Amino acid sequence: MTAAAGAGPSRLDTLTSWDADWTGLRVVVTGLGLSGFSAADTLAELGAHVVVVDGQDTEDTRARADTLRIVGVHEVLLGPDAVRGLPDVGGSAPDLVVTSPGWRPDQPVLAAAAAAGVPVWGDVELAWRVRERAGRRTADWLVITGTNGKTTTVGMVESMLLAAGLRAVACGNVGTPILDAIRDPEGWDVIAVELSSFQLHWTHHIEPAASVVLNLAEDHVDWHGSFEAYCADKARIYENTRVACVFNEAEPLTMRMAEQADVQEGCRAVSFTTDTPGLSMVGVVDGILVDRAFLDDRAHRALELGHVEDLGPIAPRHQVANALAAAALVRAIGVPPEAVRDGLRAYRPGEHRIQLVAKADDVLWINDSKATNPHAADASLGAFTDVVWIAGGLPKGVTYDDLVSRHAGRLRAVVLIGADPSELAGALQRHAPDIPVVSTAVRDTGQDASDGHRAMAAAVREADALARPGDVVLMAPAAASMDQFTSYADRGNAFIDAVARLMEDKGLGS
Repeated sequence: MTAAAGAGPSRLDTLTSWDADWTGLRVVVTGLGLSGFSAADTLAELGAHVVVVDGQDTEDTRARADTLRIVGVHEVLLGPDAVRGLPDVGGSAPDLVVTSPGWRPDQPVLAAAAAAGVPVWGDVELAWRVRERAGRRTADWLVITGTNGKTTTVGMVESMLLAAGLRAVACGNVGTPILDAIRDPEGWDVIAVELSSFQLHWTHHIEPAASVVLNLAEDHVDWHGSFEAYCADKARIYENTRVACVFNEAEPLTMRMAEQADVQEGCRAVSFTTDTPGLSMVGVVDGILVDRAFLDDRAHRALELGHVEDLGPIAPRHQVANALAAAALVRAIGVPPEAVRDGLRAYRPGEHRIQLVAKADDVLWINDSKATNPHAADASLGAFTDVVWIAGGLPKGVTYDDLVSRHAGRLRAVVLIGADPSELAGALQRHAPDIPVVSTAVRDTGQDASDGHRAMAAAVREADALARPGDVVLMAPAAASMDQFTSYADRGNAFIDAVARLMEDKGLGS
């Protein structure tokens, strides 16, 4: 790891605090979702001249547009024509574009900005620029990315920080827009920031206290263009880190990212492992979470941070890894060991993440709808034996051969969901030809949102017919949900509802 260099001067370079002169800056904001709305609202409050564009002209976007006009946004352009090129702002070319994270670089507005030499920021970049404000505390940033486990880890970090008595909040990709957190009147001691690869693509300079890439697997290849480009955007999280770049000992690629990052003087590389840790690592010894990184006598001692059982009744290996990554981040800023333990005990996982839905007839029903790619499903499958697997959905350009071949021995049967599960079906035929595979009969027509829920109900009935005492029925789709559901949460709720109806029909409790 080497020290980072600075950039040349421009007006944008002077905008490094809330109290800088943002007045009259001509900005185009793309998108009226949560992050785009908060960016436009923030910039209007700062006194910038803001034009917002969104390709959707719906009742919801019109309502959001009306709100933004009230708070001082100059113009909101809606509909397909609004996103076919870079608009003028007040009759002149914009000084800056602030984009919502999901917008691809080849989208016409952003492509036109690049061609015209107009800088493009994401909401995270803007949040870093306005984090300092007179009369308010300025928070340390702990930043988290990875293919899977981000939301769990950021929640654990927040819980540990609160247990330490710090004023802290989880934000970013987790649901609370980072700019909404930044604008809190009191400010924060620490913010835990979940960052997607999309957000990192549009982030140019932040200086976190500690950073982590939890893991890496093929995902969002359709957006980034290649796995290499996806990894390059993930690696941005380590740049300019001040105290500790945390990486996954089991994934050498994350170590190389940390080693190659331009960081601040004195920043350390610290790894986490679910095995016995060496020097400058956190890990597990006989079910105890231990720290051999953030203590003076780490060559001869380890600090106890908690126990695996503190994570709850179901603590698969990847959940332990998430807890250790969170522990390393907070230990980097001096959070005491007992706060790590107390934070883990207080933490409650979100729904749809290896969620126990029912136990009946000696069969466990597990909802892991958040497993939206093969890497996440790999972790879920690896946590159980004798699995009836409900899987399928929108593949996002990934393949399933490695996943199926790795877990074929634990599969009892597979029930396919999704409008087109052919990719997964082909991998099962190649690598698990003797495993029974059933496809749900109901298919998405593109017209009725209830089709996905009917398909899930059919899948649950099929799984029940296949399951035997001692089995786990695991709904871990290894794919996105948008082909049949509005979100992974909608898909998970469909599974929960279908299992509840099944239990009711059979006269069984959950």
